[in-house]
Amino acid sequence: MKKRTNLLALVLSITAITFTLLGCSSDTGQKKSIAAPGSATEAGGGAESSGTNGAGADESINEQVLVDQDGIKITATEYVTDSIWGDGIKLLVENNSAKDYTIGCDALIVNDYMITDLFSADVAAGKKSNEVMYLSSAELKAAGIDTVGQIEMYFHAYDSNWDNLFKNVYSKLETSEFANMDTTPNDEGQELYNANGVRIVGKTVDENSFWGTAILLYIENTSGQNVGINVDNMSINGYMMTPLFSTTVYDGKKSIDDITIMSSDLEANGITSVDQVELKFHIYNAESYDTIADSDAITFTAQ
Repeated sequence: MKKRTNLLALVLSITAITFTLLGCSSDTGQKKSIAAPGSATEAGGGAESSGTNGAGADESINEQVLVDQDGIKITATEYVTDSIWGDGIKLLVENNSAKDYTIGCDALIVNDYMITDLFSADVAAGKKSNEVMYLSSAELKAAGIDTVGQIEMYFHAYDSNWDNLFKNVYSKLETSEFANMDTTPNDEGQELYNANGVRIVGKTVDENSFWGTAILLYIENTSGQNVGINVDNMSINGYMMTPLFSTTVYDGKKSIDDITIMSSDLEANGITSVDQVELKFHIYNAESYDTIADSDAITFTAQ
């Protein structure tokens, strides 16, 4: 148990540092705009959120019990802002059961946007733990979220055998800025797909991202079901690539996510400039994994 706990802590730390680096690198250099083939788009920046990620400046919460089930009690006690980790919710996690459990989050949604959480707590039987669920500052900024008004969480708990005590337990928290939050979709860009209740917009191409090149997407799900999306048969400038991309968007929610292409993949094919991209989207039910749709080949340019 201890070994797994240390490994999980290491993974979370690396993930958090990566998000911080990604947030820093995304502000340097120009990004290309995504456009339909043959269209004339002025290069040099693309559609960007005007937000400055001022979240955390005025937000506060009232203490609220989020989960009280099967001997596990989770209470939100404070809205906090850290200079390194960003915004977060301080949680008191109490394990009143007879077994040790790991408590985590299946999904975190801020102002209707899917956001990566940095939260996992190992709590022994009969013990308590003060934890902070951090919200990815890079993802808040990408979504244009300046003021955090609403936070939706889906919690899970599992034991040392990975058996679930519960999962997808829903809770909603409203901050003091709930009435002031902006829910305008950050959907500027080139629409790539719009069918089956799923809309995908290509926003920018960043050739100087942390891992290599990042293709930023806006995704909106009004399908009536939670969906997962992968990318298949992707090529850049006519050369096949191995994209890093898998996202889940709950019903009625939005997401800002990017397709990552490793620098090594581009270098191996002698690509110094991303000019034309072709790909297919595989869309499926996030619970059953049944296919909802496989798109036709979609082609766009980066200018």
